[in-house]
Amino acid sequence: MASVPSLASSLHQRLSAALSSALPEAGAADPLLRRSDRADFQANGMLALAKKLGGNPRELAAKVVAALPAEGLVRDVEVSGPGFLNVTVTDGAITENLAARAADNRLGVPFKEHPGTTVIDWAQPNVAKEMHVGHLRNTVIGNSVVRLLEFTGEKVVSRHHIGDWGTQFGMLIQYLIEHPHELDHKAGETSGEEAMSNLNRLYKASRALFDADEEFKGRARRRVVELQAGDPETLALWQKFVDESKIYFYSVFEKLDVEIRDEDIVGESGYNDMLAETCRLLEESGVAVRSEGALCVFFDDVKGPEGNPVPLIVQKSDGGYGYAATDLSAIRDRVFNLKADTLLYVVDARQSLHFKMVFETARRAGWLNDEVTAVQLGFGTVLGKDGKPFKTREGETVRLVDLLDEAISRASAIVREKAQDLTEEEIAERGAQVGIGAVKYADLSTSASRDYKFDLDQMVSLNGDTSVYLQYAFARIQSILRKAGDAAPVAHPELALAPAERALGLHLDQFGETVREAAAEYAPHKLAGYLYQLASLYTTFYDQCPVLRAETPGQVENRLFLCELTARTLRQGMELLGIRTPEKL
Repeated sequence: MASVPSLASSLHQRLSAALSSALPEAGAADPLLRRSDRADFQANGMLALAKKLGGNPRELAAKVVAALPAEGLVRDVEVSGPGFLNVTVTDGAITENLAARAADNRLGVPFKEHPGTTVIDWAQPNVAKEMHVGHLRNTVIGNSVVRLLEFTGEKVVSRHHIGDWGTQFGMLIQYLIEHPHELDHKAGETSGEEAMSNLNRLYKASRALFDADEEFKGRARRRVVELQAGDPETLALWQKFVDESKIYFYSVFEKLDVEIRDEDIVGESGYNDMLAETCRLLEESGVAVRSEGALCVFFDDVKGPEGNPVPLIVQKSDGGYGYAATDLSAIRDRVFNLKADTLLYVVDARQSLHFKMVFETARRAGWLNDEVTAVQLGFGTVLGKDGKPFKTREGETVRLVDLLDEAISRASAIVREKAQDLTEEEIAERGAQVGIGAVKYADLSTSASRDYKFDLDQMVSLNGDTSVYLQYAFARIQSILRKAGDAAPVAHPELALAPAERALGLHLDQFGETVREAAAEYAPHKLAGYLYQLASLYTTFYDQCPVLRAETPGQVENRLFLCELTARTLRQGMELLGIRTPEKL
């Protein structure tokens, strides 16, 4: 089904036509329409036009009103102040538009007119290292952006650029060669927690030996060279570490209710074979130059504390490759093999200088241009309640698993307290959905670029801007629909609407535009804000407009229709954020 134009876009069209008809010399003019507290909408475009054409804005506004078609959409237009138009739409138009949305399984959300291919780099844990609170945001934000882009028609390829290469693997592999039974078990026999504790134990033991024993340190460093040269025995042991880490990663992602596909994990090692060629291409084209033996790219606007230029080092003077070589090789792969139009990086904002230099280098090399763009969706830091970066009491980084377990435990206690007819199994399932939803929503309801405070008390609160509030609104509607008996949700455009019904209906009508905007701007927080307002407007409607005890059967059906459409909109919106909506709470 085609997308459903919102009331705002239909009204915008009519006002534009009336403006052109009243003032043909103005050409195509924008009425500057927006939602308003004084009426349903306000159009302010007459002021700028009158100024441009040297006329009186109130007179121009009166001409526009006279040229507006009388039937159907517009109930009332008032010229106010210096030529604003306050427009109220008819109750029938609101209900008809909502009925058209309800008839569409996409709720009238439009597909992009010209979808492209976006390769999005998100969820980037490190092999043989524990996932901590710093891995939360790229996973949660990335997952929601993927859902938004796919829902609006974009072709999306995920890439999880895991840290699976580098000098620490020489130390780990050498230790495993000398202590071969430390990782002796078959894959699938180990839980995520066990896998991580195995890796932690190995890391600590190999580190202690590396620091204490000069001969082991030498053997470990030679092992790095073997790894980079592709020695089969070394690679086989390296693969063991990757596989063990994946058991652990997947257990954390599963707890976070995020699906990560194996074929989308392409770590630093995946670009190994391209590094030498990337350097050759940059050096031959003059984009990179040798400086003190290293291959560097210089920028006029990137200077160190003393005003000296700080280069992007693509290859070190000892021949080793840094992050820049890998990131530039990944760009080549994503542009030329995956045919991306957009490269999106969900990466900590503190890495913005690195990515600015990498993107500019790729542009100079011709790999990025007006047709192929790269964007860093830089996110802020997770803070503790004290407003400082989130740490344990001992000053350690907080383990992600501990955080999620605590959220589930808090949420389960709230669900148990409220649950009337849920089994223990259902309480556990709902507790996980509410707890994980609370963590995700707290993250997604904040603009990605801002820091936010991780406050579990606030996150699992039933009051205020939390996912629990939204989940309860959804569950409450399901309860009403179950109690409705023979009464069915049916739209009745002939009925007058109460103020709370109109406010809810006008907001429901903006869903398609909100989703489109959130996808286009990679801004899940805009959708989260919309859903919170939807739940708030529904609460007001529920308080002021009896549903099952409405005055007439038609009014019961129409209010059930508003309930059902609100529930569907909440469910679809929450799904795009990656949050579950239980039927009962």
